[in-house]
Amino acid sequence: MGFSSPKLAPGRAVGAAADRVLPQFCIQCGTCSVVCPLIEYMDHSPRVLNAMLTAGRHEDVLHSRAIWVCTSCYACTVECPKQLPLTESIYALKRESLRTGTYPRRFITPVLARQFVRFVNRRGRSSEAWLSLSLYLRTRPLQLVRYAPVALRLMLRGRLRLRLDSVRNPAQLRKVLDALDATDVTTTGEHA
Repeated sequence: MGFSSPKLAPGRAVGAAADRVLPQFCIQCGTCSVVCPLIEYMDHSPRVLNAMLTAGRHEDVLHSRAIWVCTSCYACTVECPKQLPLTESIYALKRESLRTGTYPRRFITPVLARQFVRFVNRRGRSSEAWLSLSLYLRTRPLQLVRYAPVALRLMLRGRLRLRLDSVRNPAQLRKVLDALDATDVTTTGEHA
């Protein structure tokens, strides 16, 4: 079943084909919320998120913690009686939240995602030590003192490398990533 120019919310076009969550087709049965294993940690259930999108409350959804609590277990997608790709919708919302900087402040998950993407974009790889350091500096700097002895023991045992890894040709990777961005722009009509 193909959809042309689906809408995420009034006036908002959905991104790429994988981002095609169509809240207007949601029947608000609540199955997604019932099967979600992390519902108790969300500020809005998946059903409520779809209702908010349908009502045009796009910014409120992007500021929601719920999209960042999702662990992509696909339970909502598997159980949806309308077979809506809910997990892909959450991914699309996470990407837009990062792109627009509308994620919840001081919440660690979006910061981790941004830092991971930044490392991969620059070097083609992520380094656990540098990713952790960057994450804690941005969210919980005092925790660095607490974990310093553990980091030192890991370094002494050769389990924590401080060297920044990189792919052999970062410029070639940059070309691939730019081509993907260009493809997304042409398929959605907007910059990703």
